Amino acid sequence: MDRNPSPPLRSREEEEEEEEAAVGDCIGSTVYSKHWLFGVLTGLMQIVSPENSKSSSDHEEQQMELDEEMENEICRVWDMSMDEDVALFLHEFNVPDIFMGILAKSECPRLREICVGILGNMACFQEICVSISSDKNLGLLLTCLSQTEVAIVWVERIREHPAIYDSICFIMSSSTNVDLLVKVGEVVDKLFDLDEKLMLEWIRNGAVQPLDQPQEDSEQQPVFRIVPCVLEAAKQVRSENPEGLDVYMHILQLLTTVDDGIQAIVRCPDAGKDTWNLLFDLVCHEFCQSDDPPIILQEQKTVLASVFSVLSAIYASQAEEEYLKIGKVGLPLIDSLIRVLQNMKHCQKKPENSAESNTEETKKSDLTQGDFHLKILKDISCEFLSNIFQVLTKETVAQGLKEGQLSKRKCSCAFENLLPLYNPVVEDFLKILREVDKTLAGNLEESFPSLKVQT
Repeated sequence: MDRNPSPPLRSREEEEEEEEAAVGDCIGSTVYSKHWLFGVLTGLMQIVSPENSKSSSDHEEQQMELDEEMENEICRVWDMSMDEDVALFLHEFNVPDIFMGILAKSECPRLREICVGILGNMACFQEICVSISSDKNLGLLLTCLSQTEVAIVWVERIREHPAIYDSICFIMSSSTNVDLLVKVGEVVDKLFDLDEKLMLEWIRNGAVQPLDQPQEDSEQQPVFRIVPCVLEAAKQVRSENPEGLDVYMHILQLLTTVDDGIQAIVRCPDAGKDTWNLLFDLVCHEFCQSDDPPIILQEQKTVLASVFSVLSAIYASQAEEEYLKIGKVGLPLIDSLIRVLQNMKHCQKKPENSAESNTEETKKSDLTQGDFHLKILKDISCEFLSNIFQVLTKETVAQGLKEGQLSKRKCSCAFENLLPLYNPVVEDFLKILREVDKTLAGNLEESFPSLKVQT
């Protein structure tokens, strides 16, 4: 019996075509298949698509659990995403957008965990991290961080991926994209506000390097410290985005709420001086200037509160530093602080004869919405002003009178706001003032009888 005929031999051209097809299906220099990956992503999108369910209840039940086979395949993608070629391929085909959509729609905790893990792996690569962060969908992360039920999950995921710290610091310290810097700043601000433990970890990051270890090796990865990175970002957004500057000033203020944060500012080489110089320049040459209308304070109240709070913290902890000598900084700051208090009085005026404003509910609402931040600003300004008043010398007071920072009108405004809480500070200032200008001291005593009685 004749045997079956042998299959026809393939031509060299056909073999080459198959080899080229196989190579063309590989992702970069890996052996991973593009076709297989597309299949997994397609199946993943179908899972979260409502069209795949016969009813909304079926869909909700389906979304709560992940099929074992699909979970295994997606976990393979998770492992693969640690390879830069795969990460770049996923990014090229807008996988971050797909995953952001899944995170917004899916009710399955395991699926959300895997998606965050893949995004975290992708964010470890600098180019991808910058692109992901600049995407408008970063707002979704802010939304998630604002939801009490899931915020802690996101914080934990970020804590589990230390590379996120380096990526965020790299963006803040090197990017010139203001929109990107604002979005990243908002995320950092929210994270610090949510979790003090994470903030402490980030403060200490980069601060443990031995002092004798050189950093001249160009191949060594840079050691990012949070304060210089925040300052660099603040300088970039300063002139182009006031809201962004507000965000970065609030980050600095949050840092000063813990001792490690204050030390990170004042003890890091040049960080204390750089922070002081930037904030000092803002309050003395940009915010609430003498030619600005008083109402401008309504727009600047939150950023001013942050700035004065940080300046006050630096001043209290570094009073011996040369750049904080009272003769150089005291009078300009006194001028700025008093101007803020003067404008505040104008901003706090209530409309007269308004029937609507007479209701208790409206008054309470007005206090909550309109005066709360102004009150915080007043408290911070008064405390800072009292600290400066305590170290004024006879020579500095004489200079202030000559240059106009300590006129009768300005001293009266200061006394109105400092009394009675800071009564001893005002009394000590008045003693110095009597030696310099007895007439002015007497006029102020007449205007504030309580001081005259006690003197």
